[in-house]
Amino acid sequence: MFTLKSLPSAVIGAPMAGGPSTPALAAAVSSAGGLGFLAAGYKSAEAMAGEITRTRELTGKPFGVNLFVPDAANTGGAGTSGQLAAALAYREQLALDYPPELLPLPDPEDDDDWDAKLDTVRRLQVPVVSFTFGLPRKDVITALQDAGSAVAVTVTTAEEAVLAVAAGIRILCLQGPAAGGHRGTFDAAAEPSAQPLAGLVREVRGAGSGVGADVELIAAGGIRTAADVQALRAEGADAVQVGTLLLLTPEAGTAAVHRAALQDPQFTQTALTRAFSGRTARGLANRFMAEHADAPAAYPLVNQITKALRAQAAAAGNPHSTSLWAGTGYRSAAPEPAAAVVARLGAQQ
Repeated sequence: MFTLKSLPSAVIGAPMAGGPSTPALAAAVSSAGGLGFLAAGYKSAEAMAGEITRTRELTGKPFGVNLFVPDAANTGGAGTSGQLAAALAYREQLALDYPPELLPLPDPEDDDDWDAKLDTVRRLQVPVVSFTFGLPRKDVITALQDAGSAVAVTVTTAEEAVLAVAAGIRILCLQGPAAGGHRGTFDAAAEPSAQPLAGLVREVRGAGSGVGADVELIAAGGIRTAADVQALRAEGADAVQVGTLLLLTPEAGTAAVHRAALQDPQFTQTALTRAFSGRTARGLANRFMAEHADAPAAYPLVNQITKALRAQAAAAGNPHSTSLWAGTGYRSAAPEPAAAVVARLGAQQ
C-alpha cells in the first residue's frame, strides 16, 4: 500500500474541484516525483472514472482521488430544514440583483454521487483516496484499504485528527487557515480554526496528541517556498500539499478569468467567504464576496444556487461575480510547468 515515504519528492498536488485539477496536472506532479490528485467533487462517478483512466494513460506513477463527504454521511450529521430555509432566503436576496433563471432551486437530496464514487474508486483500486468535508464511516475506510488504497482525510484541528485516526486513517492532511479554496472542517457551520499551520503540525505530531508516530502527516496551506517546506518538515510533516502554486501551470484546468485575476494588480488580498457555496472558503476578495458577507452556512445548497451565476460570470470574463479560490501565497504562483513547481519546492525525501 502507498506511503508518503515512497515518494521521491514530498510534494502533493492539492485536489482542486471545479476545473483546475486535471489528469494532465495530476500526472505531471506524480511524474515529477510528487503525488498528483484528481478532484472528484462536483462531477459524476462516470466522469471521475474517465479521469482516472486518462491519468493512468499519462503516468505509471501513483496518484490520488479526492472525494467530498456529504453531510448525510458525515460524523457531524445531515443537513437540516433550517439550512434549506436559509438557502432559500439567500436565493431571494440574490434574485433582487440577478435573473431568477440563473438561480436554480437547491436540491437537499444531492449527495454528489457518493455511493457510486465509492464503488468506482474501490473497483479501480486508486492508489490513494482522500476525503474532505468530514470523516466517512469506518466500514468505508476499511473497504478501501482492503482494496489496496491508502486513505487520507483532511483535518483542520487536532481534535479532528484524533477522530480520523480512531477511524483507521493513517494519512492526515493538516489544512491551515492560509489555504485556498474550502476549509475542510468536519462541521460546515463551525467557524474554522485560525491556528497557524506550523502550530497545527506541531500539536498533532507532539507526544500525547493521540496521533501515533505511524500516522503520516501532510501540511497544507499558504506554502510558497522551499524554506516553507523545510520549516514544516522540521515540525514533523512528512509531505506538503500545494494548490494555489499550481493554478497557473499549463497542465491546470484553471478558467481564463481565474488565471487573469491571479495576475491582476486590482486583486490585492484574499478573504474567507460563504457567499458562493455555503461553506467557508478562501479566495481573491471580489465584489460578490463583499456584498454577501452574511451568506448562510448551507452547503451544498448555496453552491447549487450560485452555480449558473458563477458559470455565466466566468464565461463573460467577469471576475467579480465568480469564485476565485486562492491561498494567501497566490502572488508566488507562476505560469510554469507543474514539474518546475515540484522542483522549486525542493522537498526531496
